[in-house]
Amino acid sequence: QVQLVESGGGLVQPGGSLRLSCAASGKIFSVNAMDWYRQAPGKERELVAGITRGGTTNYAESVKGRFTISRDNAKNTVYLQMNSLKPEDTAVYYCKALVFTNTILSNVYWGQGTQVAVSS
Repeated sequence: QVQLVESGGGLVQPGGSLRLSCAASGKIFSVNAMDWYRQAPGKERELVAGITRGGTTNYAESVKGRFTISRDNAKNTVYLQMNSLKPEDTAVYYCKALVFTNTILSNVYWGQGTQVAVSS
């Protein structure tokens, strides 16, 4: 089986920074696309940023210029550097990964989520 474990959430003041990490472990042949989503209370889960195995990235308009997604393929880990945080960034952040367990079988896995709260 495959597990995704997030870390790095917490409480930060507006304008501050946090760095989230998500490590995949278990029966892994390779990890393809890795994404960060977030869900605020009363709202639907939304894509924040994504990165392919080759390093191509995409971002939600609301975080462009403030958030940076990156990954370490050797560690099967994705990161989200969040700068200039705003109260509206408050949410539970989830990572998602497309994982190949052999050369042909793949599945999508989600982490358990990590809380980010931006408040003074």
